[in-house]
Amino acid sequence: MDWQVLTRELSLYLESQVRVGFFGSGVGLSLVLGFGVAYACYYLNSIAKKPQLVASNDRFCRFLEEYCPVVTETYYPTIWCWEGRVQTLLRPFITSRPQVQYRNELIKTADGGQISLDWFDNNDSSYYPDASTRPTVLLLPGLTGTSKESYILHMIHQSETLGYRCVVFNNRGIAGEELLTPRTYCAANTEDLETVIHHVHSLHPSAPFMAAGVSMGGMLLLNYLGKTGRDTPLMAAAIFSAGWNVFESIESLEKPLNWLLFNYYLTTCLQSSISRHRQMLEKLFDMDLVMKARTIREFDKQFTSVMFGYRSIDDYYEDASPCRKLKSVGIPVLCLNSVDDVFSPGHANPKYALTWVLFHQCE
Repeated sequence: MDWQVLTRELSLYLESQVRVGFFGSGVGLSLVLGFGVAYACYYLNSIAKKPQLVASNDRFCRFLEEYCPVVTETYYPTIWCWEGRVQTLLRPFITSRPQVQYRNELIKTADGGQISLDWFDNNDSSYYPDASTRPTVLLLPGLTGTSKESYILHMIHQSETLGYRCVVFNNRGIAGEELLTPRTYCAANTEDLETVIHHVHSLHPSAPFMAAGVSMGGMLLLNYLGKTGRDTPLMAAAIFSAGWNVFESIESLEKPLNWLLFNYYLTTCLQSSISRHRQMLEKLFDMDLVMKARTIREFDKQFTSVMFGYRSIDDYYEDASPCRKLKSVGIPVLCLNSVDDVFSPGHANPKYALTWVLFHQCE
């Protein structure tokens, strides 16, 4: 995109829309044109940028540059909505929601609980008509997300065009199923994810198996990969907007504006996700105290860290931070982060690369 072409087209458009008599003379048009040109220059020079690629494995970089060239191209955010917080706030109102028909499956866990999996089998796949070898993608939604999230639906829609099969891992108790034990989920404990991966792989052992996680789902997936190394049936993974350092993420979310826009809302979502299981959970927790939390940190201190046996909230956040486990990742992983993401501030993203890991940071 050439900025001279953009400004010329903007000028022609404004000349056709704004009367010369605006504000009683041509001054109004000049002001509008001047602002438009200045905005276009600022956008092209300061907002639209090429991603920063960080990797230590040249072979993986060359592979991505050849088969996924978008990671080297200039990223042009929506010209009228490029700020990260505004994009996050507007997304639910303007995004489309592809229609996806799921097949639900409930699987049991070793502690007597159950996990809800939503399958998109893609039996009409023309690329992979043999179900036994049809590539399978495991999708992990964000903090309180389920298979109904718009970003998950779009990922499935894109996978459908490629002929892949998808299965969404819904964390315990948030997709409508009953909570059979007083246990939900967290970013650090990978036991449920290990159960799901083993189950899916056992159903389709000959199919290529990959995974993609968004936000907390990406953190959980990275923590699993850091724990298992090469001892996993997954061939590769993609991580979107993961919080690399939980301490930094929480500090960012506790800034006054971010607390008002995101933190308090997410805290109420967490409380809502457990409120219908109150009878089961109050056996072990002071639910009245948990429901008084006004920040994610307070919720994690009173509920999450206690549930998973951490001595303190700091111990939990340290264990949940994927940046501490990257050295053990043993499969190709593509990680994408925005430098203005309030959930994972740019300065907290790892500035070094490790084998098989590539970071793609965008403005």
